[in-house]
Amino acid sequence: MIVSKLAQLLAERFLKISDVNKATGLARPTLTNLYYRRTKQIDMETLDKLCSYLQCSVVDILEYQEGNKKEAVEK
Repeated sequence: MIVSKLAQLLAERFLKISDVNKATGLARPTLTNLYYRRTKQIDMETLDKLCSYLQCSVVDILEYQEGNKKEAVEK
């Protein structure tokens, strides 16, 4: 299962979803769903904007975790 690490990344940088929203123009619901690991798919443009703004790699935002969805979300 692929899981989002956006919440952890933003916390480490003392950023809020609204900061990312204003800086990137990404829709707030898109960011919120990614933050709370509710996203089922992510657009390449979204990843590109996030990586550019946060000066990071895709692996800093997304991570593969073995197991089912419920186990991955609880970690």
